[in-house]
Amino acid sequence: MPLLTWKRSLLLIALALFGVAGGFLGAPFGCGSSDQRQIAPPLQPIPQSLFGLHIHHLTDSTPWPAIPFGSWRLWDAYAAWPNLEPQKGHWDFSRLDQYVSAAQSQGVEVLLPLGLSPAWASARPTEPSAYGPGNAAEPANISDWQDYVRRVAMRYKARIRAYEIWNEPNLPDFFSGKPETMMRLTREAYKILKEVDDTVMVVSPSATASGLPWLDRYLKLGGGQYTDVIGFHFYVTPKRPEAMIDLARRVKALMTANQVTDKPLWDTEAGWFIENRITKVKPGKGDFNRVLSLNEASAYVARCYVINWALGISRFYFYSWDSEVGGLTEEDGKTLKPPANAYAEVERWLVGAQMTSCRCSHDTWICGLLRPHYRGWIVWNPERSKPFSIPDTWPVHQLIDLSGGRRPTQPGSIVSIGPAPILLESRSL
Repeated sequence: MPLLTWKRSLLLIALALFGVAGGFLGAPFGCGSSDQRQIAPPLQPIPQSLFGLHIHHLTDSTPWPAIPFGSWRLWDAYAAWPNLEPQKGHWDFSRLDQYVSAAQSQGVEVLLPLGLSPAWASARPTEPSAYGPGNAAEPANISDWQDYVRRVAMRYKARIRAYEIWNEPNLPDFFSGKPETMMRLTREAYKILKEVDDTVMVVSPSATASGLPWLDRYLKLGGGQYTDVIGFHFYVTPKRPEAMIDLARRVKALMTANQVTDKPLWDTEAGWFIENRITKVKPGKGDFNRVLSLNEASAYVARCYVINWALGISRFYFYSWDSEVGGLTEEDGKTLKPPANAYAEVERWLVGAQMTSCRCSHDTWICGLLRPHYRGWIVWNPERSKPFSIPDTWPVHQLIDLSGGRRPTQPGSIVSIGPAPILLESRSL
């Protein structure tokens, strides 16, 4: 079965089980609990690398995205170990070579996940997985893993600058081994990658949703010393983006408890299923099968990036650009949906700005932006549409919506806000 078909079905199950069960994600709407009402964003300007994507069919049907983005995670892109070495010693780098060349020509950074295991190398070659038989198991011989990592690192030295050890190791369909085994794979890969190029960034195996206990166990085993970045998948489906706040704080608490607070935190995969106009996929009934309308998706995409940065998450790879169900484009990989335009618009709002604050009061979120001779305020209410009185102290002259529409406004004016963020700015960018 194609990789993306498996990914869709498994993701639906995982999100249904882990995004809801247990109630660990906290209040999903409005301001949530009192400690969610104020977030202290990083002080540095927002880099374009915050804006990541998953692109699946670039060498087949999908052209290079017609929106700006800074980083690309090659998952469900047919560039994993089983694709690169389908038989022992028989290598096929043709697709990955095209990906890396395309990314270089566009100035986009590549993040390459290193798992899965080919069946020939697998410790359990007939074991079912989310992809092919044996793919979720660790390699039977560590030497095969070492050879693979070294071969990739040497070939793409100074071209691929970030490697992620494994995808969602807390889910047995993606990794069926023990945390101790993953720790060994990480240690060996880290040593080899740094030996080949000590400037590369090594991202930890990225657990997802219910993966907090797995991450805690992995870090207690010493995983933090063999990674430059902590990766996690902040899926909160079917809840709204604000539910990421509590989950991110729990991840950070584990990092603190395990003394890895000096590591950046990346959201290497998260998203929602989005209405598809061509196939007329509409929002489903029930939380587990929920598909966002185009308007909802536009608002969620924008809020995700604002919230991720405010939480100190320095990269967010949205899933996805061109998946068959629910991407930012239609099935052809070319026709942009409104959420793709919202992605581009919020990228324009954020990149290069400093986020000075992000807080919620009376269910209304306000995040301040600062540039030289410029101030801006991103405002939304996740619950409903309501009037908002622009404070007299805000020297605003213009309102911008997620479609890029502009209209003049001024301090003291009353404007309508709702789930889709707006930008109130003191002068044009």
